[in-house]
Amino acid sequence: MDGKTYSSLKIENIVASGVIAEEIDLAEISEKIDGCELNTKRFPGAVYRIDSPKMASLIFSSGKVVLTGIRNEESLGEGLAKVLASLKEAGVNVLDVPRVAVTNIVCSYDIGRFINLNRVVATLSLEAIEYEPEQFPGLVYRIKDPKIVALLFSSGKIILTGGKNLDDVRKGLDFLEESLKDVLTEQK
Repeated sequence: MDGKTYSSLKIENIVASGVIAEEIDLAEISEKIDGCELNTKRFPGAVYRIDSPKMASLIFSSGKVVLTGIRNEESLGEGLAKVLASLKEAGVNVLDVPRVAVTNIVCSYDIGRFINLNRVVATLSLEAIEYEPEQFPGLVYRIKDPKIVALLFSSGKIILTGGKNLDDVRKGLDFLEESLKDVLTEQK
């Protein structure tokens, strides 16, 4: 299992958050920055969307920001730089060193085999599992170390969330594959 590349692992979304300024006048930036919307009746922050890299920034008057919709780690730095440049151009005094970090990576993975979810429930530690097929077709498996939540589907598709980096996600997959080796059925 160690050193496995997981070629079908795909990043679906990266979320990062942190502080980029001491304070931000949301009304002012929403007027000065194209693509920046402010509707305080619907949401307490400004929403700034950029196309390249494709991402959305949720900007708050406190100077905090949440970046979402990012599909690879390289785009995070590029997108943050564009947001900071737009804010500077609009007159915001941004921090010299913004304190922004990845808070969640959501990935999809196809294990390449069918998963008998009923056997997973019968085999693994029940306190780490939630499975109610009448309400949701996936099994929720909470991995303690690294702290990852995996949604397992009988098709062999897995959604992993909660990782702070891809190493966490890969370690979670290593743990899952080891845990599931006795409940995987034939190749698809």
